[in-house]
Order: sequence, then C-alpha cells, then structure tokens
Amino acid sequence: MKPTLCSIALLSVLCSPVCCLAAPEEIQVYMDDLSAPGKFGLDVHNNYVVSGDSNPAYPGALPAAHQYRLTPEFYYGLTDNVELGMYVLSAFESDGTSHIEGGKFRIKYIAPHDAEKGMFWGVNLEAGRTNLAASELPWNAELKGIWGFRTGEWTFALNPNIDWSLSSGGGPVTLDVDGKLAYSVSEKTQIGVELYSEFGPLRQLQALNQNSKTLYAALDHEFGGIDLNAGIGRGLTSESDKWVIKFIIGTHF
Repeated sequence: MKPTLCSIALLSVLCSPVCCLAAPEEIQVYMDDLSAPGKFGLDVHNNYVVSGDSNPAYPGALPAAHQYRLTPEFYYGLTDNVELGMYVLSAFESDGTSHIEGGKFRIKYIAPHDAEKGMFWGVNLEAGRTNLAASELPWNAELKGIWGFRTGEWTFALNPNIDWSLSSGGGPVTLDVDGKLAYSVSEKTQIGVELYSEFGPLRQLQALNQNSKTLYAALDHEFGGIDLNAGIGRGLTSESDKWVIKFIIGTHF
C-alpha cells in the first residue's frame, strides 16, 4: 500500500524531539535520484541541534541551540532528466515557539547514465525568499553541482555549492562543498559518512579551520516504499554546531 502525505508527515512528527520541538533547512548530499515523469514525491527534512550556540548569529536570527527545523519538500518529475521542487521552511525554538521562515523553488537536472555503476552528474538551481529569522537577506539563490561514482558496493558523491543573494546590496558569493561516501550492506541499506563544509567568499576562500564544517555518520534505508536518510553530526570547527541530529523521510506517489 502506498504511503500518503498525511502518514509521512505524521511519522515525521512522531519521530521528532518531544520536549524541544536546527541547522540548515536541509542537510543532504544530492544524488542522481529523480521522480519519474508525471509522478510526485515528498521528502520531510528534520534537523535538531542538540548542542550549539545559544546566541543569535545576527540580530533577529534564531539561536541555534535546541532549534528544530521541519522542512517539507514537494517535487514533481517533469521529464526523464528534469525534476521540479518546492520547500516550505519552518523552525521551532527551544520553548516550542514556531516560525514559518519562507519558501524556495528548485529545478534539478540529471544527465543520462547507468544507475547501477559508473559516473553520474547533474545540477540543481534553487531560489527563494526567507524571513529575518533564517537569513539577513530575504532573496537568495544556490547553484549546486552534482557528481558521483558507483563501483561495487561503494558510492561517492560530491556537491560543490555556490550561494549568492538576489537582494539589493547582498553579500559576497560563497562556496560550500558537501560530500558522501557510502557502502551498501544490503540491497536496501547503506552506511557511510557525510561531510558538510563552508569555505566562505568564493573570491577569498578561507582556511580549513574556519567556517562551519560538520561530519555525519549516516544511514540510508528503504522500507515499505519509504526512504530514510538519518545521521548524527559532530562539528569540526568552533563555528559549527557541536552536535546535530538529522533525518529525512520520503516517498514517491
């Protein structure tokens, strides 16, 4: 039986921290997965900062410590190689106060390739508007490169991300690089690591010990038509959240 939107959303709520209804709206390394043409999908992104800075990063920002972020992502397969998506951003403070932070739209392209082995590549472009709690600048965009390789039981993927502001007088263009190394222990289960690294302004990249860098132990599992990506992250620099829990549950229908 196919899971419904309501069942996915309910599972997300039931699995969330109860006492403190964190991190970016999505903590995910993009791969080569796409919805089939004419089919819809839903991912529910859940991130919770177990230990982080209790002071706001700028006036009006939500403190990272004990912040929980819930981000439904709806997407639609336009063609064999193109997918459209939309995010709705929300956050919960440590006292349970909730905030709708805005929304983003994206378009994802994956080049034709062998889905079982060898190289895959693509791009993802997203843009949207967020409020002051999520960003000092309301209009923002990101161009995400997608590259990966499969051999035997191993999968490696890399996402170089270029971020910039669409708002007047916005800040510099910045670079993030996300990576994933996973090993298939069974047909439906992978274990591995994910690394999310910020490098600062593209024109003046900063030292490796600066900016946020977080390493996750990650699990990917498929059960009953539902995909799960879960991880526990440890910050590697003083600018990172110290401990973060994340999980994404999703389905196609």
